[in-house]
Amino acid sequence: MNNMSPQWRDPIEWTRPQPLKIAQIAPLIESVPPRLYGGTERIVSYLTEELVAQGHEVTLFASGGSATSARLVCCSDLPLRQKGGVDPTPSYLLMVDRARRMASQFDILHFHVDHLHFPLFRDIAAHTLTTLHGRQDLPDFERLYAGFPEMPLVSISNAQREPIPHANFVGTVSNGLPLDLLAPTLRPKGDYLAFLGRVSPEKGLANAIAIAKAVGLPLEIAAKVDVPDRAYFHDVIEPLLSPPDVTFVGEIDDRRKCRFLGDARALLFPIEWPEPFGLVMIEAMACGTPVLAFRRGSAPEIVEEGVTGCLVDSVEEAIQRFDRLLSLDRGRVRRSFEARFSAARMAKEYVAIYRRLLRDPAPAELRARPIVVPPTYFNEHVEDTIEPDHPYPTP
Repeated sequence: MNNMSPQWRDPIEWTRPQPLKIAQIAPLIESVPPRLYGGTERIVSYLTEELVAQGHEVTLFASGGSATSARLVCCSDLPLRQKGGVDPTPSYLLMVDRARRMASQFDILHFHVDHLHFPLFRDIAAHTLTTLHGRQDLPDFERLYAGFPEMPLVSISNAQREPIPHANFVGTVSNGLPLDLLAPTLRPKGDYLAFLGRVSPEKGLANAIAIAKAVGLPLEIAAKVDVPDRAYFHDVIEPLLSPPDVTFVGEIDDRRKCRFLGDARALLFPIEWPEPFGLVMIEAMACGTPVLAFRRGSAPEIVEEGVTGCLVDSVEEAIQRFDRLLSLDRGRVRRSFEARFSAARMAKEYVAIYRRLLRDPAPAELRARPIVVPPTYFNEHVEDTIEPDHPYPTP
């Protein structure tokens, strides 16, 4: 029998971490979760729900049509993609301003909207975290992060960091999925290969078609075509479609995704760009489906060679390695996914970063660090002639 009095037990209870008040600020392009395509919104949803399940008080800033067990702050009546060509800037500015006015209600504000919030939140940077979900090898990004050195950043793969090594990264957190989202299929009923994602040159769909034709297996393509990529789809991809050998399915929802990936012999991911993460790879692994990926961007961090898939550098190498790919143990593929890419693991890693930021804020001198650019920068980058300063005329 434990005779310890409550006055001695209470201090032990006090040492337990208290739940956090967390704001998740999502993109407004799709709902959270999205009905069809939308990788970032999907991850925000999984993270939000898992944080609530772990006992935290979570507020989600998102578009209309979102569904969550957290408190929802609706920042547009519809997902912006449903509004056609509307300029997203006003909606994002209003959302960021609203989050700033509510900031005192939260311990931490976690942003998933690139950099738009940086100027408004730099004075409370220690109470913010920004996950970078996109590519970072674009012009001027390194200069941007040098201009906001106090803003804590998280990458979703180590490869994503490479173009901006001096940015204020406080961690890398791999994306994760709920373990019960996609059931494994150990004996697939289909005899086809799968391509899932977005139709664009960098996603490597033409490579996938070439691989499938060479190995003699049908390819089913579940993908969306954004407006900027319609010409590429019509000019390059459509001439390669030849059902039943190469079939374009279109966008699919989560219910169809489980069967589509689970019944496939393998997922083809022959990308031609520095992929920041590649959510579809772990979705396939959750279904027990092995992945063939080009060795670009994050792929070597996600795919375990000879366990969950194969990494190659070309279409020719993919064809040579194909028998090895199909021989992989689908049960082992699923077990590796469970060990490495659960939503619970993702949420716990983020909470650890939240607590570290609140405990050890960035030193004050970091905010005062000057931005250093070459003396010739403005001569090289500013085309218009800058008039010399003149005093304002006096009345």
